[in-house]
Amino acid sequence: MATTRCAPDHRLLATDPDRHHELGTHAAWYVVAGVVTTGIQALLFLLLRDELGSQVANLAAIAVTTIGNTEFHRRVTFAGRRSNAGKRHLQDLLTFAFYAGYGSAVLALLDALVDRPTSWEETGTLLLASLVGGVVRFAVLRWWVFAHRDGQVRTA
Repeated sequence: MATTRCAPDHRLLATDPDRHHELGTHAAWYVVAGVVTTGIQALLFLLLRDELGSQVANLAAIAVTTIGNTEFHRRVTFAGRRSNAGKRHLQDLLTFAFYAGYGSAVLALLDALVDRPTSWEETGTLLLASLVGGVVRFAVLRWWVFAHRDGQVRTA
């Protein structure tokens, strides 16, 4: 079992300029992927909402976009960083579960607060929730799934 150690020479944010450049590159690609997949997710949600209902449309849109988004991050955003296959699969599952549960809860809360929310109100609420969830997911990907390991080759 892996444990977390507190080491005086280990910093969460390294002072090495190459590491900061790498963080900036990762963040930029993450935002690009997030904007594209969130847009696709919103479009799918709007297309499926009337036919399937809000909750099912949200789950379907999340299922489709999570697969593409996760693969993009593995191949582009964090390319050059090795990761454990088990961690990647667990991350895929947790990402879907998080966004499915989180999106469903947000829609339920909106439904409780607003009498008969419109599709645009639901979509806007999901987009805002996705932004907040995306920040959390970036941190998980960067510092756990694709964590930098000593001696690992860095790529820009």
